[in-house]
Amino acid sequence: MPVVDVHWAGPPPAAPDDMAAALADAIGDALQQPPGRVWVRLHQVHHAENGGPLAGAQPVFVTLLHARPPVGEALQAEIAAVTAAVAAATGRPRERVHLEYAPAGAGRMAFGGRLVG
Repeated sequence: MPVVDVHWAGPPPAAPDDMAAALADAIGDALQQPPGRVWVRLHQVHHAENGGPLAGAQPVFVTLLHARPPVGEALQAEIAAVTAAVAAATGRPRERVHLEYAPAGAGRMAFGGRLVG
């Protein structure tokens, strides 16, 4: 059950609940997960880059937490799919979508009081 934190710089193009739902659906499709298996937490953040702001769209930072993250070619395929999905759902260019993978959650995540093994 992936948990995805999306850190949004700037005002969202939709109501936050609508944006979170759109991202959950888009990322769920990209990860080929059935309904109820991808959870998205949307956070609005203040953002700056050294040297001043870049022209164009502000970035979207995405952190993915899997029980067991993919590796190798599967990781590369997932990066491409999730980046494209987030870009489409947010209207931001792919170049401004940045992914981070959290350490494996197995053995340290619990849902409803049940440890993910």
